[in-house]
Amino acid sequence: MSYSVPKLRGDVLGGVTAAFVALPLALAYGVASGMGAAAGLYGAIALGFFAAFFGGTPTQISGPTAPMAIVVAAVIALHAESLPEALAVIVMGGLLQALLGVFRLGRYVAYTPYVVVSGFMSGIGILVIAIQVLPFLGSDPVPGGAVGMVLGLPAAVEEVNWSAVAVGCVTLAFSVFWPRRLARYLPGTLAGLIPGTLLGALWLNDAPVVGEIPAGLPALQLEMPSLDFLARAVEPALILALIGSVVSLLTSLVADSLTRTSHDPDRELIGQGVGNMAAGVVGGLPGGGTPVYTVPNIRAGGTTRAAGMTFSLFLLALLLGLGSYVESIPLAALAAVLIKIGWDLVDWHLLTRLRRLRRDHAVVMVTTLALAVFVDLVVAVAVGLVISVLARAGKLERAEHDSVVSVPLLDQVFLHDGEEAEDSDPFSARVGMVALRGSLTVTSSRSLVRTISMDLAEHELVIFDFSDATYIDDSAAMLVRQLIEIATDEKTPAIAMGHSGEVAGTLSALDVLGGIPKERLVDDLDEARRVAREILGLDPAPPDSAPERRA
Repeated sequence: MSYSVPKLRGDVLGGVTAAFVALPLALAYGVASGMGAAAGLYGAIALGFFAAFFGGTPTQISGPTAPMAIVVAAVIALHAESLPEALAVIVMGGLLQALLGVFRLGRYVAYTPYVVVSGFMSGIGILVIAIQVLPFLGSDPVPGGAVGMVLGLPAAVEEVNWSAVAVGCVTLAFSVFWPRRLARYLPGTLAGLIPGTLLGALWLNDAPVVGEIPAGLPALQLEMPSLDFLARAVEPALILALIGSVVSLLTSLVADSLTRTSHDPDRELIGQGVGNMAAGVVGGLPGGGTPVYTVPNIRAGGTTRAAGMTFSLFLLALLLGLGSYVESIPLAALAAVLIKIGWDLVDWHLLTRLRRLRRDHAVVMVTTLALAVFVDLVVAVAVGLVISVLARAGKLERAEHDSVVSVPLLDQVFLHDGEEAEDSDPFSARVGMVALRGSLTVTSSRSLVRTISMDLAEHELVIFDFSDATYIDDSAAMLVRQLIEIATDEKTPAIAMGHSGEVAGTLSALDVLGGIPKERLVDDLDEARRVAREILGLDPAPPDSAPERRA
């Protein structure tokens, strides 16, 4: 479809709208990260342009985000001793992020359980609010996240700057109560920043401000740290890459739902990685795609990647023309803006329904949230994923409980014809059948062990029926192999029946049926009956007899 004037108009309007939303946030995130307000703008400009140009979600707008700002603050506090080292971590993080796309790992992010994402984002929201409490009171921020804020709060209360508090309260009030009908023309965050800045500049000028912002284009930061530092920087760089990827691809899903399109997750990761590398090179803050910028762009008419590039170029024009005005913005006003954003990041919809959630879902969400606030963001995501996988395994085990069924085959029905049945024990069942149905995974292990062990103990011969099995993973397959070996050791013959297709491929690749002689590998129940009579020393079945099929 060709590019048209209406599309251009929509992209320009969308990009400019997103830029107005991003301006106060980029400044605030830059300050929160410890790199300075200018770094937030530089990052928005570089990341916004290159992520739009190379990315895989045409309507997505990328820039500094709260999670990335928090991680960069931790990198500066714990890993980097200078700005060049911090920027090196950012560039490495972008490189690793691009490699995730090159190796086509982007699609797996969509499988992240919602309760993990919800707990993570709620934890980020609470963390953002916590670290902005001290700047809101007019004090300098302290390292240590939420714990550091609690430790520094008594001193901040004793030396509270009431001018900063007043500026922050006015900004917060405007941001919270700004009418929604006006937000499409002037975002609430910007609407709150304007009166807060005017109040601080005209009357309460003892409130701390952003300070000097370098004029002109940002200089390239090409200083190379030592190889020893680069080796130590891999871990924090990977943290940046993973968090940036998760946030961006989740935003891509939001964009898809609004535009009814489909993004390319691997290309999106490459674009985000290139953008974050560019941000690090110009001394900017890394980030990712975020609904805070993307949704206003889509609602204003942005439909192509030109909107993202317009967003970047418009911010660059603002930087070159309005830099001196940005310097007088009170830090308390930016703190108020971030407190509002942090509040919006918390998933109140799910938190208020926490008691109604299934216990395993509630545990995953609360654990992820608590770890994000008090321990570490990556630890929070990792532990949340592990707990959710374990909970899902329990559900799958119950779902797969009926996938392994033990069926005793009565001698009268399975082995004998009508004449022989009169002289045999009507309750005798020397042959047992283990029916393996549907999908069999590692979660089926307990059912496999319990069911097959029972058959090995109660029957003289066991038939493994794979006729209705559609999938078997390596763990379940190897367990079947071990149980067949146990049967062999206990002199209980085994017959394998009905294995074909993908299941047969897995069984063959792992040599699961290697302990069963080839003549005991059969296709159907008729052959299994014939082989069973031979193993038990009975005469061959009459050619016209047909065993009853199982239900």
